[in-house]
Amino acid sequence: MGNRPEELRALIDSVVKQDGDPVRIAVVGNGAPVPEVPEGVRTTELPENLGIPGGRNVGIEMFGPAGRDVDILLFLDDDGLLARTDTAELCRQAFSADPRLGIVSFRIADPDTGETQRRHVPRLRASDPMRSSRVTTFLGGANAVRTCVFADAGLLPADFFYAHEETDLAWRALNAGWQIDYRSDMVLYHPTTAPSRHAVYHRMVARNRVWLARRNLPLPLIPVYLGSWLLLTLLRRPSGPALKAWFGGFKEGWTSSAGPRRPMRWRTVWRLTRLGRPPVI
Repeated sequence: MGNRPEELRALIDSVVKQDGDPVRIAVVGNGAPVPEVPEGVRTTELPENLGIPGGRNVGIEMFGPAGRDVDILLFLDDDGLLARTDTAELCRQAFSADPRLGIVSFRIADPDTGETQRRHVPRLRASDPMRSSRVTTFLGGANAVRTCVFADAGLLPADFFYAHEETDLAWRALNAGWQIDYRSDMVLYHPTTAPSRHAVYHRMVARNRVWLARRNLPLPLIPVYLGSWLLLTLLRRPSGPALKAWFGGFKEGWTSSAGPRRPMRWRTVWRLTRLGRPPVI
């Protein structure tokens, strides 16, 4: 968004310092001018904010249609920082060792405490962030994707703007036969924050949850999935304004277009279940 020039420069420096072959870097100004960046960093400035998935899709295609000019793309939040210099090399090794590995989700840690929030561990059993495992989704601002995934499953859902776009892509990738790993040894330092800091958080989360289900789930699972999330939301006892925004978004998810519907196969439902997260919660 152009409002963190110092953090962006520190992130770029941490990418430049990676071991092995140099990493090509692209910065998207998502409705904002791009701050000064080092020579060799490619940039583009969009006339309006396209949202997180829309902006990332532009970044993908800065490396050719669906990113096909490169083998792997890293996505890193502009206020993050790669903690180690071997992260890019670990990515290369991971993808080389497993030809069906499509996405790697990094561990996000606070730069001061080293702690990882539970919500940043993309599985239900999140008590041990130091345990790497196969997972069913990934973190949007700290990941690596094999570009073949975009060719097989499509890009991120731009209309989501914010929230759940990663899970939408993850489900489509899993349905296409790809695997997703969470790697605790690939670390992005990022200050601890609450997602609710975004004014649109509650509405977008609810709307996009409905869209996610309508786009990807077999029909019998849609009411089960959304019913469980409705119950979970009520159990969390959000404030009155937050709950009002949530229900507004939930309604919007049903009354607006969710985009193309490509329900996952029941075989994929079983894969998700075996990985510990059936698509009903």
